[in-house]
Amino acid sequence: MSTNSILRFVPTVLRLLLGLPLVAFGLMDLFAPMQTPPGLPEAAKAFSAALAATGYMMPMIGIVLTLGGVLLTINRFVPLALLLLAPFWVNSLLFHVFLEHSGLVPAGIFTVLELAVAWNYRGTFAAVLQAKNLPG
Repeated sequence: MSTNSILRFVPTVLRLLLGLPLVAFGLMDLFAPMQTPPGLPEAAKAFSAALAATGYMMPMIGIVLTLGGVLLTINRFVPLALLLLAPFWVNSLLFHVFLEHSGLVPAGIFTVLELAVAWNYRGTFAAVLQAKNLPG
């Protein structure tokens, strides 16, 4: 098998490496929400408590993760899934950079996977990155 024939599977593998865990994490979040682990820094506890106090945020995270993961896994509406998931990745990465460092490596890995999959769909996002666009 040539290198080119192997490389053509890389986008699919990256998409599945991102999508499958998201389905699992999203479903776990919906049906068995995580409790705040002991030993979190006070700022991380306060942030998590504020999100939980809103009431809608935690189920919404599970729904978005599950939906995004399913779309990535079945290879349908992938750019939409990436857009739905982008705020989650930014928030997750910044949470671990500034508030709770032990999850920084997994958050970084998932952020890199998101960016790598998005790179494969860069043509779809080209218009969004233009300074001026015409409506319609």
